Amino acid sequence: MTASLTLDKRVLHRVILPGAVAAAMVTAASGFAQARPAPASFADVAERVAPAVVNIATDRGSAPASLGKSGDTPRFNPFFGQPDGSFREFMERFFGGNMPDFRMPPMRPDHRMSAVGSGFIVDGDGHIVTNNHVVAGARSIRVRLHDGDSFEAKLLGRDAKTDLALLKIDAGRALPFVEFGDSDKIRAGDWVMTIGNPFGLGGSVTAGIVSARGRDLRGGSLVDFLQIDAPINQGNSGGPAFDASGKVIGVNASIYSPTGGNIGIGFAIPSNDARQVIAGLKADGKIERGWLGVQIQPVTPDIAESLGMKEAAGALVASLVEKGPARDAGLKQGDIITGWDGNAVAKFRDLPRLVAATEAGKAVDVAILREGKEMTLSVTTGSMPTSEKVASLPAKPAKEGLAGTGITVADLDSAARSRFGLDEAAKGALVRHVAPDSPAWTRGVRAGDVIERVTYTRVETAAAAVEAVEQVRKDGRKAVLLTIDRKGEDRIVAVRFADA
Repeated sequence: MTASLTLDKRVLHRVILPGAVAAAMVTAASGFAQARPAPASFADVAERVAPAVVNIATDRGSAPASLGKSGDTPRFNPFFGQPDGSFREFMERFFGGNMPDFRMPPMRPDHRMSAVGSGFIVDGDGHIVTNNHVVAGARSIRVRLHDGDSFEAKLLGRDAKTDLALLKIDAGRALPFVEFGDSDKIRAGDWVMTIGNPFGLGGSVTAGIVSARGRDLRGGSLVDFLQIDAPINQGNSGGPAFDASGKVIGVNASIYSPTGGNIGIGFAIPSNDARQVIAGLKADGKIERGWLGVQIQPVTPDIAESLGMKEAAGALVASLVEKGPARDAGLKQGDIITGWDGNAVAKFRDLPRLVAATEAGKAVDVAILREGKEMTLSVTTGSMPTSEKVASLPAKPAKEGLAGTGITVADLDSAARSRFGLDEAAKGALVRHVAPDSPAWTRGVRAGDVIERVTYTRVETAAAAVEAVEQVRKDGRKAVLLTIDRKGEDRIVAVRFADA
């Protein structure tokens, strides 16, 4: 029985194996460290490294079957049971409030749930690397070695942001192990071999090539994934991907598939990322990361045009945590962060990784662009909260049109607040209507949104919003930048004028 989530005609899968919930996003693999001709066979390398690859089974306790109204089918959603909520956050980014509902047959209160995945031994003492989602929420973990011996494993630490975990078994003897290779040397087109536990079968070898580097799967991950086409299936999560020399250059993480099986699109955590995280977990059992306290979004070409930028680069600050390091240092909504501690922020996704790699308490120079002017601020990083909550700004409704956008705005009043469910503290110009197929409609602006700023100008009435947009048009801009509050969550949208 397979549970799947449709994702723009693709599916990100976790699978329920007979008698076991694979608490895993199905896994991916990685590539080769050096360009090599196609090998005549992978048999020699596979024979050498296979003894270090293990099967992992976990006991998740009783299934939490919960009933809605009388007569409902009991609901159990294996995707949202992670203690850290990381997978739910991932899926909400794609589905918003329209989260899929998964229904399963009724379960006995004592029905035991388990997960099946893969892992690999990284030293003779029995330290084992796997995915966080394979072991998250497990009451007990059991590891089966290549020779069939089975051992209870201790969870030393896990890291949701990179989907990695470190286990330890005591086998009473030195164990075969594999070493990490250098994933920075991997190139698209290099050969890759993976070994894992697909569908609980154990010890399966697949091979293919690295399809691409630097894949961003979003969902708060701090990893630039390797994409591979080596066949990866359910149960491979946490297993290794090897280069031609038998070095681990990736940790299997996820696949895209319309069926739940391999279609040639898999992803792996690069070994250089994994090596650093595993070292931290081994030393401290957790990973400490720097924290800035901002919510960011990409600088699109339209946003760059509306701000008079020569190119679309940097990370746009959409909102700030009320008592976070960024606000304390003077960063403001609408700032564009272009540099962090001497490193360029070319893409918005560069910033979270740079910040996370900075130790808490360090003073860092942050290069920003504010209202067209370059500035440098000093920010002292905080420690990333275990459950981050981004500050939300309330919202606010009159009745005038923003020329060239398709938006009709209104002043906020009690009737408008009641109709759209807006907070009393909300301030701005209410979007009362958006013309279908208008520039604003195509950019995702909808009735009930509240416009807080037009470019850098804060607006609190419909008339102020109209005046600010007219000024942008007079300045010769082809697009206007709107800061919108949608029920407590800020986003910045560049709307191109219809006549531009």
